[in-house]
Amino acid sequence: MAPITLPEELLVLAYDDESGRAVGSRIALDLGMAAAILVELALVGRLTMSADMLVVKDNAPVGDPILDAVLAKIDSDTPHAAASWLQRLRHGLRDKVLADLVERGVIRDVDETAMGGVIHLHRYPSADRSHEAGIRARLADALTGQTVPDERTAALATLLAATRMEPALHLDSEAMEQAHKRLEEIAAGAGYGGGVSMEESTIRPSISLVIAALGRAISQALGARA
Repeated sequence: MAPITLPEELLVLAYDDESGRAVGSRIALDLGMAAAILVELALVGRLTMSADMLVVKDNAPVGDPILDAVLAKIDSDTPHAAASWLQRLRHGLRDKVLADLVERGVIRDVDETAMGGVIHLHRYPSADRSHEAGIRARLADALTGQTVPDERTAALATLLAATRMEPALHLDSEAMEQAHKRLEEIAAGAGYGGGVSMEESTIRPSISLVIAALGRAISQALGARA
């Protein structure tokens, strides 16, 4: 089973297995997708922060068409802050990642376009749940505090909290409240939420800086939590 990228992990969680519909705010999910792409590039050593700007550290292709296109776009442009890149990248990105997941057999594309093509509707139910099972197992271990999350899991947990995607965890209201608190604890422990210094972070400082900036940008874009 070939691994999937962080934005793909986020989408696998966001889309209901049976109905194939996205859970939560579409704007939040699109911002999360853009952030996840940037985090993935940071995790593989391609992006870093410099003077509050996202900059390319290494422009060598990763080998993933979507990641490489974003990397090339950032490399060819002048430096911009994390909030700017979220807005520049979020439009149309989700469709590209969904198409990639369909091609890889992770989800199915159920086309329910109606009225002669006037109303475009696609659902994306699960086709291969092995990926999602692995993701949810990692998150479950992190949420129960049984293990210290690795960088990728801590990053995913931080993005779930920032984009307010706790409903995708399929928990009751009381458990969801506890999960939100634990997600924020993971973010803080990783240095993503400002709870600890970079020196105390469980994650590489260079990664923490990128995700902290993206998390703040998402929160500002979405406004106060209800």
